[in-house]
Amino acid sequence: MHLHHHPFCPHSRFVRLLLAEYGIEPELVEVRVWERKPEFLTLNPAGETPVMVEQQAPSVPGASIIAEYLDETRGLALADRRLLPEDPAGRVEVRRLVAWFHDKLFLESTEHLVRERIYKRYMKSDQGGGPPDAQALRAARSNLRYHLKYIGWLAKGRNWLAGERMSHADLAAAAHLSVADYLGDVPLSGPAVRENPPLPRAGEGWGGGILLPSPPCRPS
Repeated sequence: MHLHHHPFCPHSRFVRLLLAEYGIEPELVEVRVWERKPEFLTLNPAGETPVMVEQQAPSVPGASIIAEYLDETRGLALADRRLLPEDPAGRVEVRRLVAWFHDKLFLESTEHLVRERIYKRYMKSDQGGGPPDAQALRAARSNLRYHLKYIGWLAKGRNWLAGERMSHADLAAAAHLSVADYLGDVPLSGPAVRENPPLPRAGEGWGGGILLPSPPCRPS
């Protein structure tokens, strides 16, 4: 299995976390999407990471599509560790939160943090490269505090974000926040920190410590 990704793409981090939960070690292929290489666009005409490729199977583009594909093809093998609940209402809540983190949190915060502080270093000027946009970074950091408060509100009434066991929602949140934490943009003081738990340590739910992008999040 090959995973076309970028190390600091939050959606790619989500899929790497997900694959670790399934015990899969993919061959990683780093992609710089701004280069628009034809061979990558053949795999995903949208030109976005991640893309998963298995032998004798079509390419699977996009974090949420990959997550659903893995659940459909391998989810039953996880038994009570399955990352999507069995009941429709539980699945709706997981999918709602996954969309919240992959879409809303990304568009309002982590996309700008990664683009301004990492991607633009490697982009040519005609690709949008250049110095970081200070205004965009300020807005992204401010928006991140709002999302931390929402995560804290969710965690006050649940062991995991979507319910009583770990799901795609926890991995999605952790993937985005681990990027921000690596860049030093997760606030270490102030109301957003005092009122909310940190990222989860393996097996402890939200409030146990920092969740790194690997290894898997469950207790051994």
